[in-house]
Amino acid sequence: MAIRTFIKGTGGYLPERILTNDELSKIVDTTDEWIRERTGISKRHVAAEGECTSDIATEAAKQALEAAGLQATDVDLIVLATTTPDQTFPATATAVQAKLGMGEGAAFDVQSVCSGFLFALATADSLMKQGLFKTALVIGAETFTRLLDWEDRGTCVLFGDGGGAIVLQAQEYDGPADQGVITHHIRTDGTKSDLLYVDGGVSSTGTIGHVRMQGNLVFRHAIVNISSAIKFVLDETGLTSDDIDWFVPHQANKRILDGVAKKMKIDESKVIVTVDEHANTSAASIPLALNHAVRSGKAKPGDLILSEAMGGGFSWGASLFRL
Repeated sequence: MAIRTFIKGTGGYLPERILTNDELSKIVDTTDEWIRERTGISKRHVAAEGECTSDIATEAAKQALEAAGLQATDVDLIVLATTTPDQTFPATATAVQAKLGMGEGAAFDVQSVCSGFLFALATADSLMKQGLFKTALVIGAETFTRLLDWEDRGTCVLFGDGGGAIVLQAQEYDGPADQGVITHHIRTDGTKSDLLYVDGGVSSTGTIGHVRMQGNLVFRHAIVNISSAIKFVLDETGLTSDDIDWFVPHQANKRILDGVAKKMKIDESKVIVTVDEHANTSAASIPLALNHAVRSGKAKPGDLILSEAMGGGFSWGASLFRL
């Protein structure tokens, strides 16, 4: 009998402060109309002074645990996807472990920028299927606005802060293959890193740096790479886009969401869109969108979910799972 993992609860957290497009237009040369037309974004959340990525992750995790009917002491694994850790070390996941009162277990970070949650999910799923852990928190959390150059309208309008989490549990299972977490496809291409990156780092400049992006080129690669990952997971399972109940993509840009859905023939009524409400929250965007889909009553137990993402690196991937 094989081990299969199942999503038992979802959670999300957005900082209290909201920064609207109109407010941004007073900081940088832009307008609400310009931002909405090109990105679909109307506002974003910004972490308060002293509010760390671990604080955001912890709040999302608490909500996911409550939804699952579990305590922090039931968890033996935390995999946290983030590009904005509290410190260089230790891992921000260990701060979450302490703040939750989880107790002994494994907690570590995964860094794959906007694709981070899918990389974290694939990592936790693989470890649990080996029988190493029973109950995991898979979290995506960011204070991404702290990486922004507020004079660069090509990037500062795109991002926000937030966190999302799921509780993943392993159990012995001999039922149909299309239940629980089904499959993943994750890839990177380091030769394209100059198209989307941060111009600083511990070993290179000794500074945090700012996000730099060649938006038009990123857009083109995003459509191609994401579509190829989706095709892989569908072909591997024998499923088609018609079988998908909900498409929960990385919330980077409304035009990318629309482009991928059109290319893969996914009905627009099945697409979960939250980018308008909190912009691109990097590794947090998929779990935030999933939590929205669940708590809004759209996504229900038994629904088949397709997720995808692409981020700096380039990194990209897709996952299929059933609630």
